[in-house]
Amino acid sequence: MDTGDTTWMLVATAIVIFMHVPGLALFYGGLVSERNVVSTMMHSFVSLLTVTIVWVLWGYTLSFGSDVGGFIGGLEFLGFNNVGEEAVGTIPHYIFAMFQCAFAAITVAIISGGIAGRISFPAWILFSVLWVTFIYAPMAHWVWGGGWLYKMGELDFAGGTVVHILSGVSALTAAIIIGPRFEHLKKDHGPHNIVLFLIGAATLWFGWFGFNAGSALGSNGLTALSFANTQVAAAAGGLGWLLIEWKVKKRPTLVGAATGAIAGLVGITPAAGFVTVGSALIIGLIAAPICFFGIYFVKAKFKYDDTLDAFGVHGIGGIWGAIATGLFATTSVNSAGNNGLFYGNPEQLLHQLIGVATAIVLASVGTFVILKVIAIFTPLRVSKEDELMGLDLSFHEEPAYYSEESVKINNSSSVKVD
Repeated sequence: MDTGDTTWMLVATAIVIFMHVPGLALFYGGLVSERNVVSTMMHSFVSLLTVTIVWVLWGYTLSFGSDVGGFIGGLEFLGFNNVGEEAVGTIPHYIFAMFQCAFAAITVAIISGGIAGRISFPAWILFSVLWVTFIYAPMAHWVWGGGWLYKMGELDFAGGTVVHILSGVSALTAAIIIGPRFEHLKKDHGPHNIVLFLIGAATLWFGWFGFNAGSALGSNGLTALSFANTQVAAAAGGLGWLLIEWKVKKRPTLVGAATGAIAGLVGITPAAGFVTVGSALIIGLIAAPICFFGIYFVKAKFKYDDTLDAFGVHGIGGIWGAIATGLFATTSVNSAGNNGLFYGNPEQLLHQLIGVATAIVLASVGTFVILKVIAIFTPLRVSKEDELMGLDLSFHEEPAYYSEESVKINNSSSVKVD
């Protein structure tokens, strides 16, 4: 056991939880209309509650239990049995397990960005439980827990496939199945509070240091490399988006620059501990136009209602990051990794493409099945009346901003539970 490693991992775990709540909650909450601020933040907060309990009871063991045929973990950690103060590497087992719990919880929360403003609350709770069990846990085992992708040699330092592709593709699938908002394409759905959004974006950036540098599972040179790559890729993504937006839309915006920084962070996540700082700059810079194109052209072309662009940023950015890892990875910075295409190993790019395809298929098919099963027991979306009123009042009776109008509507409305 190393006290320095343990201290850093305690901090990193807390930082990742902080990037979830309040970070992601503020980021998403600032982007939606003022009618759905509370409900959107509730999605993030409740996913932290539900996933933590699922993780302790069975999620962790399915992800990191002893390998069973390359596809799932064994049950020796069921209910956190056999999880204690003993060392995993150089840190206590408790810390490793809770660090991974924070990853699982925020991955579920990211999905809510694709369906904000219309999914029913009971459906969201059921979805959180089922999705982390049947989608996240198997993929985490395949990539990080000794499963078949790990054995093949696919590289994912901090969650390009496990976190971002899974959540982004699942968000898109859910958005298509549940359907668009009633007012989608009829009005501009701009952010209601850019200040909240920026505080959330900055908190996410801060939290990403725990996310990526914490994935080194210690306090060492690899941690420092991951930290540096995270900062550089974020800055490159933000600057790249700002310049593109300035050129295409004639005005640079704060929302655009911050979104670009998040795109850069998503892009570097799977590569953070496998590439040089120079490569991180390139990965972050290229993430900006790729995600910009996905949001402003692909989304517009196919007219799907990915409310807060969870697929546009996390799905598309995650795909780019996983592929980029297969291009730029080098053992000169991490001997535990592999060389990528640009360092003489084209096979690594193939492994990355297999990981990308696997995540896309698992997320799309799995999310489709889970939502269809949930629909048997409870409606997936709220009524048109409740949606147009806003879920803050129609379901929670809890407006984000109290005013005479909101109090009047609140007093004359009744809670409808789908």
